[in-house]
Amino acid sequence: MADISSPPAVPTWFDRIKPKSVGRFVTTVLLFLGAWIMVFPFIWMISSSLKPTDEVYDADFSLIPRTFKGFENYYAVIFDQPYLIFLMNSMIVCTGILVIQLLTAIPAAYALAKLKFRGSTILFGTVIAAITIPINVTSIPLYIGLVRVGLLDTYFAMMFPFIVSVFAIFLFRQFFRSFPDSIIRAARVDGFSEIEIILRLILPAAVPAIAAFSVFSFVAHWNDLYWPLIVVQSQDKMTATLSMMQYQSMFDTDYGRTYASATVVTAPMVIAFLFARRLFIRGITMTGVKG
Repeated sequence: MADISSPPAVPTWFDRIKPKSVGRFVTTVLLFLGAWIMVFPFIWMISSSLKPTDEVYDADFSLIPRTFKGFENYYAVIFDQPYLIFLMNSMIVCTGILVIQLLTAIPAAYALAKLKFRGSTILFGTVIAAITIPINVTSIPLYIGLVRVGLLDTYFAMMFPFIVSVFAIFLFRQFFRSFPDSIIRAARVDGFSEIEIILRLILPAAVPAIAAFSVFSFVAHWNDLYWPLIVVQSQDKMTATLSMMQYQSMFDTDYGRTYASATVVTAPMVIAFLFARRLFIRGITMTGVKG
């Protein structure tokens, strides 16, 4: 018979941290290494933004700057150039692209997911195939077309290649397929049009998917350097990411200010993701691949 009068053993510090299995320990180590690999470039960026140029790639590596030049670097980035204009340009372009992508992708995805029509399978296969085509393939004809109509160095030129997102159509189509058909049929019996079904039934349920895609779209076009570098010709239309190129030349590069500019450009996206991370994760987990 057990002695019920003896107090239970108090777990030691080692017992609290001891992994339950070797597999769990290995998984924890791999996750930690993966997290460090993902976070270290940001640590390097912030550390380099606080250093003078000659110390950034010095052979004697140190994350802590020996000569602190953070105030000068960040002041030059934010105040010595019209950074608020660059930031506004990026916001206008990213918001415009996102709004038009949602307006075009949601009805298309709803039609592919819930409407039965001839050729829908072929059309969906075309959408999947279009995902594999990078913008580099179509950049030359797009650029020539914009030159001929005189629309270079405009917001429209920066948004035009991205106004239709085949990835958004695919993502929303997969999400809409999980929406109950019985509710849609009942809404049709009650006299709802297809537009009313989308606005009053589909959209409220699709908020997680919209939030997830919004993060993808905003981050991708906020960080885009390739297309603005082609179509932007004046400082007035320069985006925040493109403004980083001002600190580089054929003969010299101010790495301290370049990294400070990169930090300032990255900060809004990190903050936005921290606020939207729950909806983002929910949208990704709820958007499964269904046949």
